[in-house]
Amino acid sequence: MSDDEVNDLEAIRARNIAERNAFFREMLSSINEDKAEINRLENARRIVQDLKNMVVTLDSRVKGLEGSKPAPAPAVQVCPAKPAAKPAAKPAPKDDDDEDVDLFGSDSEGESEEAAKIREERLAAYNAKKSKKPALIAKSNIILDVKPWDDETDMKVLEGEVRKIACDGLLWGAAKLVPVAFNIKKLQISCVVEDDKVSVDWLTETIQEIEDYVQSVDIAAFNKV
Repeated sequence: MSDDEVNDLEAIRARNIAERNAFFREMLSSINEDKAEINRLENARRIVQDLKNMVVTLDSRVKGLEGSKPAPAPAVQVCPAKPAAKPAAKPAPKDDDDEDVDLFGSDSEGESEEAAKIREERLAAYNAKKSKKPALIAKSNIILDVKPWDDETDMKVLEGEVRKIACDGLLWGAAKLVPVAFNIKKLQISCVVEDDKVSVDWLTETIQEIEDYVQSVDIAAFNKV
C-alpha cells in the first residue's frame, strides 16, 4: 500500500471520528433541551391543575348562589351586647382633702341648722368632684384582611359594602389593597372598636355575610388602645 493510500485512510478515519463526536455533542445538546422542555411542561401542568381546581371551586360557589340568593347586608347593624360581665367598679381612692372631713357629719338630735347646712354643702361638693372624673373606656385597634372571590371582584365596591357596616362604638380607619396571588388583591382595613359595645366575632361574621364579594375574613392585627 502506497503512502498516498495510507494518508487517505487516515484522513477518512479522522473525518469519521470528527463526525461521530459532532453527532454525540448534538445528541447531548438535544437531550438537555428535552429535559428543559419537560421541566417547563411540568410547571405548566401544575399551573393548569391549580387553575382547574379554582374553576371547580368557583363553579360550585356559583351554583350555590344560584340556588339560594342571599339577602344584601344591611347598612346599619345593631351591635350585640358582649356576654362577659363588667367587672365591679373599684371604690374611689380617698383624696387628701377628704381625709379629715366628715361628709355626713353627726346625726345627733342636738345638731344645729348651721352644722346641717355645712354638712349638706360638703356632701354636694364631694359628689360634684366625684362626677367630674372621666370613666375609662376600653378600646381595641383591629386590622382585618378581607379576601375576594377572584381578580374580577370590584374591590372599591367591596370596600364600600364593608364601610356600610355601622354601629355605636365602631369607627373605620384607613384601607389599602395588598397583592395575594394570580392578580388577586385583598382589602386590608383598620378600625377602632369600643370593647363593651362591639364584638369582634360579630364584626367578622357580618363582613362574611357580604357573600357576593367576600370569600373570607381574617384578623391581621389586634391591639388594645
